[in-house]
Amino acid sequence: MGQTITEKIFSEHAGKEVHAGEIVRVDIDMIIGNDITTPISIRAFEESGAEKLARPDNFSIVMDHYIPAKDIASANQAKISREFAYKHDLKYFFDEKDMGIEHALLPEKGLVIPGDVIIGADSHTCTHGALGAFSTGMGSTDLAFGMITGGNWFKVPETIKVELTGKPGEHIYGKDIILEIIRILGVDGALYKALEFTGDAIGHLGMDDRFSMCNMAIEAGAKSGIIAVDNITEAYLIERAEVNGGLRAEPKIHYSDEDANYCQVIKIDVAALSPVIAYPFLPSNGKPVEQAVADDLKIDQVMIGSCTNGRIEDLRIAAEIMKGKRVAKHTRMIVTPATQKILMQAQHEGLMDILIEAGAVVSNPTCGACLGGYMGILGDGERCVATTNRNFVGRMGARTSEIYLANSAVAAASAIAGKIVDPRDI
Repeated sequence: MGQTITEKIFSEHAGKEVHAGEIVRVDIDMIIGNDITTPISIRAFEESGAEKLARPDNFSIVMDHYIPAKDIASANQAKISREFAYKHDLKYFFDEKDMGIEHALLPEKGLVIPGDVIIGADSHTCTHGALGAFSTGMGSTDLAFGMITGGNWFKVPETIKVELTGKPGEHIYGKDIILEIIRILGVDGALYKALEFTGDAIGHLGMDDRFSMCNMAIEAGAKSGIIAVDNITEAYLIERAEVNGGLRAEPKIHYSDEDANYCQVIKIDVAALSPVIAYPFLPSNGKPVEQAVADDLKIDQVMIGSCTNGRIEDLRIAAEIMKGKRVAKHTRMIVTPATQKILMQAQHEGLMDILIEAGAVVSNPTCGACLGGYMGILGDGERCVATTNRNFVGRMGARTSEIYLANSAVAAASAIAGKIVDPRDI
């Protein structure tokens, strides 16, 4: 019987052929913690009596949600992770000196590799499937078990095959594709399944688009999102190796067999897509931008950033649209680069000058406003266009506020207009 890429990754780790539905215990290649969830894992680790990490070079803590600390509580929360990292002389500990949002920073550092099994106590850990890895979010105590033992138990997920055909049109990106998929499946249509993105359209998508797509697989309930390695992936890995003096480990590349068993197949012609806007209060509430334009939706705030769309390509897209223009008088705009390297690259390219001159506020790399943490909280009744991944009730502040999820081009164009507009008309 043929296997999917996900089944092959688990087979390689289990040392035997496995298929969807089987329960396996495997070693984990990278465990990812952050300043919010890791303190719980640390407490469980210490209460177990463990004194050493089972695989210290396969464990990373990234301080990203409330860094720099916004208040005493967040400062004390961060202190727990810092003290643990220093005590265990953690090799992959990233704080303010080299900060970034975890799901952008670790690929940038060459720490997630094709063929890896990766877990993190953050639901958007599925981002790393863009590199041909199995990557998923788990609970903090699951993380602690991995810290103590170096492995964990998994049920090998069934796979939904998403066949993407055609070439994306102007201002159609990975964000639009994944929002369309979530619209089709609903928020639980892929529950405990892997979303495998395939088809000739993949060749037209850069790594930033692919990270965005895998990042939001969880918004359809998926256990993971995954894209097989191709020449675009390989070029990215070569660049990461050159910048970082090598990758964390040798890639183990797998491809799905032609006779692999899929529980469902979805086909989408991306050439026929318009920019997709997810209306409140679910990522599955996707509508074409034409409807948003017709609805004449005035906006108070725009946010470009997060682990979904805070990468260099997002900043390039926004700057191209905003050059020589100004953010509307009644609208605020926040730009949050996903890592320090992305921030510096944007400065080098002159993107920050364009965005700031247009009226945007640029923050340090952080999750910040995405989860309603700080640096962009919404007030009562305010409306925001965000390139983030969730638009639940109260996600970015007041429960009466509204979030419209969109790509970076829609966000930038809407900031100028002060209402949701089609970037293809700018």
